[in-house]
Amino acid sequence: MKRCFDFLWALLGLMLMWPALLVFGLFVKIEDHGPVFYRGERVGLGGRPFRILKFRTMRPDAERNGVSSTANDDPRVTRIGTVLRRYKLDELPQLWNVLCGEMSMVGPRPEVQRFVDLYTEEEKAILNVRPGLTDWASLWNIDEGAILEGSVDPDQAYCELIRPRKLRLQLAYVRQAGFWTDLGILCQTVGAVLFRMKLREARALELGA
Repeated sequence: MKRCFDFLWALLGLMLMWPALLVFGLFVKIEDHGPVFYRGERVGLGGRPFRILKFRTMRPDAERNGVSSTANDDPRVTRIGTVLRRYKLDELPQLWNVLCGEMSMVGPRPEVQRFVDLYTEEEKAILNVRPGLTDWASLWNIDEGAILEGSVDPDQAYCELIRPRKLRLQLAYVRQAGFWTDLGILCQTVGAVLFRMKLREARALELGA
């Protein structure tokens, strides 16, 4: 049932949003004439690697000249990339990953291999479900770049400030995954994107900022 739900919503999303996707892709191309898409390797269901699809928001040579985690003030981020990342529009091409069965609409966000290699035996349960576009960890941390902003080592800051709670929330999702859970997360995600500033202030209070 979940796979059918994913397929239908991903197909509908691509059919409805293809004009916007075309415009976003055109802006990415015009800025520096580099590739429109970023296809980074991530770890998916069962520990199998796959290529995640995003609009490219950084310089074409970004992976050779920086860390995995990205702060809002990262100089590698392009001007159009800043806008796309702010409203999560760079993630929309992942509907294709969902359509192909590599991802789900809801599930733990896929990680790079270096962070998956750090999983404990308990945390490896995250690999028992398809990674998703959004989950509880995404809702808690709607603007990861803001937390990492100003960090001397964004990867280290990610491991210390974000990763521990992110893993707890992902494990909680694995234990409680179901149709109504997924539907609730999708609805909350729409609200989080639309009211992003309000959620950022709430998280700042939670983190003691």
